[in-house]
Amino acid sequence: MEIKNIYNITKRAMGAQLVRLNAIASNLANADNIASNPNDAYKPIKPVFETKYFDLIKKRGISTVDAVTVQQMDIEPIKEFKPGHPLADEEGFIYRAPVNTEEEYIEMLEASRQYQNNVEVITTIKTLMLKTANLGK
Repeated sequence: MEIKNIYNITKRAMGAQLVRLNAIASNLANADNIASNPNDAYKPIKPVFETKYFDLIKKRGISTVDAVTVQQMDIEPIKEFKPGHPLADEEGFIYRAPVNTEEEYIEMLEASRQYQNNVEVITTIKTLMLKTANLGK
């Protein structure tokens, strides 16, 4: 195991968490989105992650995570009766984005914690390398 592998692993993991945070930011920014029909309502997005192994036969188990894609969730918008609203359809309904802000906040905390964990790994490796370099002094 080389030191650069640790940096590559944490770099990819941190990148995956940034993708996750971007999706959360988009969902929270559109949480109050209102549309006049269900097809135009914002649908939350979620990243899809995949384990990436550093050796082809997976013997050593050295792996990291990559965000493979970001998918739109198949969730129906929230139908709300608001006949006086300017975006209400002929029947008086508006369609709200089905974003659960509490779940998004929890996701944000988890992504932040994962990112911080990887920063801690880099900090620890850097400290150990400096201590190793100073052994002969």
